[in-house]
Amino acid sequence: MSRDTLLKLEGIKKSFGPVKALRGVNLEVAQGEIHALIGENGAGKSTLMKVLSGAHRADSGSILFEGKPFAVTDPASARALGVGMIYQELNIAPHLSVEENISLGLDLSHFGFRKSRTKEVQACLERLGHQDISPSALAGTLSIGQQQIVEIARSLFAKSRLIIMDEPTSSLSAEDTQALFKVMARLKEEGLSIIYISHFLEEVREISDRYTVIRDGESVDAGDIANTSLDSVIEAMVGRSLHEMYPEKNHNTGGPVLKVRGLSGSPIPQKVDLDLSKGEVLGIAGLVGSGRSELIRCLFGLDDRNSGKVELIGNPKGKTHSPNASLKSGMNLLSENRKEEGLAVSLGLTANLTLSRLKPYKRGPFLDLRKEQLSAQKWLGELGVKHHHPQQPATTLSGGNQQKVAIARMLHHDSRILLLDEPTRGIDVGSKAEIYKLIEDLAGQGKAIIVVSSYLPELMGICDSLAVMHKGRLSPKMSVSEWDETSVMRYATSGTMPSKELSN
Repeated sequence: MSRDTLLKLEGIKKSFGPVKALRGVNLEVAQGEIHALIGENGAGKSTLMKVLSGAHRADSGSILFEGKPFAVTDPASARALGVGMIYQELNIAPHLSVEENISLGLDLSHFGFRKSRTKEVQACLERLGHQDISPSALAGTLSIGQQQIVEIARSLFAKSRLIIMDEPTSSLSAEDTQALFKVMARLKEEGLSIIYISHFLEEVREISDRYTVIRDGESVDAGDIANTSLDSVIEAMVGRSLHEMYPEKNHNTGGPVLKVRGLSGSPIPQKVDLDLSKGEVLGIAGLVGSGRSELIRCLFGLDDRNSGKVELIGNPKGKTHSPNASLKSGMNLLSENRKEEGLAVSLGLTANLTLSRLKPYKRGPFLDLRKEQLSAQKWLGELGVKHHHPQQPATTLSGGNQQKVAIARMLHHDSRILLLDEPTRGIDVGSKAEIYKLIEDLAGQGKAIIVVSSYLPELMGICDSLAVMHKGRLSPKMSVSEWDETSVMRYATSGTMPSKELSN
């Protein structure tokens, strides 16, 4: 190891029964470096980090930390040696204070009484540039961005020299993301090392020094991010060339299928008007909290409405006052919360695909289970879901494959209006490209699609038209060619349209 190398992994292997999760991974992280760990869902990134953080033990291979063998038996021993882990799903106890969350498991006592560590906690928060967060505040009252700062402060409190961040920006607004990057840069200047896991390659280029790519449980590429093109990183991730991330738009739009007038609900204070045509892909942009998700949840009937009319043109039922009514009328929703609303992750793939529409498999009071399973196999095959058998729990799949199952459920309903809320959140670039192509294919079949996304290039790449939310108010819908990043952000932040758009 060179003098400035903090961590070195060689030939790390890990199997779970017959499944080889890691087949020989090499990784080297320098002191004071932000090192990006890149790979598709299911490539082995999480398993590798669990080995490093003490949640799993490697079957073989070596780990050196500060030049010494890194022998850990559990997360507590890894933390004691200087490795902090921040998971994508934040481990915050909302009913406890910020101080209690940060010092949890590291409490000191004096004559049997818990010793206050407020000053130490405050020092950690100040070190991160967030002295505005009070140690006495309840963690559950903080924003997601502030909760993430609490997680980082916990690692500093534990004297971590290496912090692992797993998809830290997946639920953050653009503003909170930039604030996090400033914190990471500050930690880097202090000599701390960070392993940064993200599917957002633009962020990887912005914040990272070096990178390692893992594919199918093996490290296949590494280098300085500044000297490497994103195309070559993507090709290393997926093992093939991706000439075009976004498919060519070959679909046509037809007549109107959805008309919304004066829609409002408790999360949407402004009355929204909206039209959607057959074969149209409409993107809805806006800042987190602007009302984007609330709008399509109101359309679907998942959130209550205060006023307004939602008309499904050409459908005699045409009612969307509840999710069940929407499904019967041909409207379907893909929730951004895949684990809690999009899937029943403890159930098998067949159940997830068919449970909301069992009518095709009914034989009197019984179900034709063979027919149901054959139907599930058909959809799993058409969407290219990587699985072992149709009855395996959805939780065993990677994020990208879980998302495909959630989309397959919508297609099983043969819905003609699809509401997709953050359809590519938390999935790898290869799966994103597949979902983009699927959206284009569905539009070509005449499906009308609304896509809510925090990633503007995605909306520009796959949508025909775009509208922007600002504090519950929806902008006029225009062709994506009439928008650019500046005009989108202008409306998202101020609610004002550029003069050239106003004149059109």
